[in-house]
Amino acid sequence: MDNTREKDIKVIIADRTYKIKVLPEDEDRVVQAAKIIKNRMRELQEAYGAKDKYDYLAMASLLICVELIEKQERSVYENNDIDVRLSQLDELLTDFIRKS
Repeated sequence: MDNTREKDIKVIIADRTYKIKVLPEDEDRVVQAAKIIKNRMRELQEAYGAKDKYDYLAMASLLICVELIEKQERSVYENNDIDVRLSQLDELLTDFIRKS
């Protein structure tokens, strides 16, 4: 990371303010991530009604990571499927060209 381009931003997670350095192009992602965590925590609090924010923070983090892993696995599967289809298409085109 190029320290000369970094900027300080503040995000609030579980009622705590965190000052972090990010590249300007990453700022929106970091702010969006903080909002996702906040919203997931709120959903969990509404569903379970307990008071400990840090339990909800841990649960929200876990659920978000599970979703990320699922998306990564799905992406790998879809990429493999695309590779297979491209290979099949290549074979069809090669056969067509040979017959022409």
